[in-house]
Parts: sequence; structure tokens; C-alpha cells
Amino acid sequence: MNPRSCPLYLVFLMALPWTSGTDAQGLAPRAYVVTPTKTNAVVLTYSYFKGSLLFDGAVPISGATAKINLPVFSYYHTVNFFGRTSNITFVLPYGVGDFKGTVMEAPKYAYRSGLLDSYVRFSVNLIGGPAMTPAKFQTWQQKVLLGASLKVVAPSGQYDPTRLINWGNNRWAFKPELGYSQRWGHWVLDAYGAMWFFTANPEFFSYNQYNPGLTRQTEQPIGAFEGHLSYDIRERLWISLDGNFWFGGKTSLNGVQNNLTEQKSSRVGATASVPLTRHQSIKASYSNGAYISYGGNYQNLSVAWQYTWSGWPKLYGN
Repeated sequence: MNPRSCPLYLVFLMALPWTSGTDAQGLAPRAYVVTPTKTNAVVLTYSYFKGSLLFDGAVPISGATAKINLPVFSYYHTVNFFGRTSNITFVLPYGVGDFKGTVMEAPKYAYRSGLLDSYVRFSVNLIGGPAMTPAKFQTWQQKVLLGASLKVVAPSGQYDPTRLINWGNNRWAFKPELGYSQRWGHWVLDAYGAMWFFTANPEFFSYNQYNPGLTRQTEQPIGAFEGHLSYDIRERLWISLDGNFWFGGKTSLNGVQNNLTEQKSSRVGATASVPLTRHQSIKASYSNGAYISYGGNYQNLSVAWQYTWSGWPKLYGN
């Protein structure tokens, strides 16, 4: 199937911030922070994305824009992994979005609401982060940390192969990553390097009036780098400057590669974390595209409420 040969509905699939099977656009300061064993956290996040979609001539679409509301539920738990501090995180997102664009001089509109692909992330500190009880953690001071993580994205999101716009990707994605963190007094520097790998989507935009057959979509790996410089104003109150860069991700349909879908892009932003009570905190972030060659050029505003506890949750207090 040649995307230029028919008036496709809208090719937003390869332009959403998560639909490359990746959150390569994501900015996450202090992702390798050390916490005591048996620490738990529930995080409720709301993100709003608004902006344009850039296709660089890959498809006959112009003036494409999107407005996306993304609530996310996350659960985090710290464990002792062979004497090293480690954690596992489960994430379940839900999306509501409006998409507009002009396809071959015809205006098009789409609305989607449904589950996105869920994922699990396992992280372990290799250097500088021994597993600690809450009592030992009180006297521990961070210097240099080196960590590793693996994120696995499952094809659990809403997906209809007859539609081009889907929240799910109908494939698995894997992101191995190395993370570095170093503290100098109130300052913390974080740097991460990762690669995204994807399985094939065996039913990409198939069984419809434009393509009655079966189309197999594949995507090349994506490399991603991320950096953060943050400052502690006081305990649990900090601000951060954030930036990233990602590249790769050329897609192919039934083995025919589209070189125009290669991504070389970056984002910049800022994050602030504010404690509310002993167990609760609020984290807010804003980011925008610094350079976007292909895909979603969004402004993003996110607010997250986090409740943290050690051991089993209490039924009283804050």
C-alpha cells in the first residue's frame, strides 16, 4: 500500500508522542533516584498535549494538529535486588484526543477515546545505590549513581486494524537504558542513554476500503538521550531543567521502507516537585519541541499527584 495512492483518513499514527512505541519525547528527571526498600507510591498524572504534526512529505497531509488529554495511573515499588536498590513500575494510560488536518485538500477530523498501551519498567542501581532500610537511608548521601533499566510496552491499548488512528500500537516495544546521576551539594546532574526496539505490527491499516488486504508495518530502532540539571531548594522541593534528543525510527510497510519517516528531534522543558505532606507531593512539568524533524511538535503540560508510603498503606492519617 502506497500512502500517496489514496485519500487516507489521517496518518497521525506515526506522529503521536507515544505511537512510535516509545516515549522518546518524554522528560523524566531523577529517574534513578534511590529510595528505601519496601517503598510504595501511587501516582496520578494528567498531561495535556497541543500542537502540530509534521510529516515532511511522507504523506499528503497539511495543517495537521492535535489536542490530547492523557490521564495516567502508575504504581511504583522498591525491592532489594541482590543487595542493590531497585524498583518496578506499572503504568496504565488513557487518552482522549481531537485530530484535524487537510488530506489532499479535504479537511478531516477524528476523535478518539480509549486505553493506550500499558508498560512495566524495572530499574536497578549498579553503582552507588545499595539496598537500604528507611533507617539507613536517613544517613545516606548520594554521590555518583549508575543504573540500568528495562521498559517493556505491551500491545494492550485500543486498536482496530481497519482504522489508521489508534491509541494502541499492536506490537511490543522494549527500551533498555543506562542512567547516570551525580550530586554536588544542592545540584544533581542526570544523563540517560537508551535504545528502543520494536516488534512488527502485523495488521497495520488493513481490511478496509483503501487496503482490503493485510499490511505489515515495521520500525527501525530509535536511539534516545536525555539530560537534566536540578537544584534542591529544600528537602523534597526541587526544580529541574530538562532536554532530550532522539533519532532513527524509519518505518516500512510490507518490507518497503519510507526514508522520510526518520526522526531527528529534541525537546526542552522544566520540572518542579513540591511536597504537600509527609506522604504526598505534586510534580508539574512543561516542555516544548526545540527541533522536530518528523512527528508531533507539541507543547506539553503535566501535573502529577503522588502518594508514598513504606510497607502496607495505613487507613488513617496523611
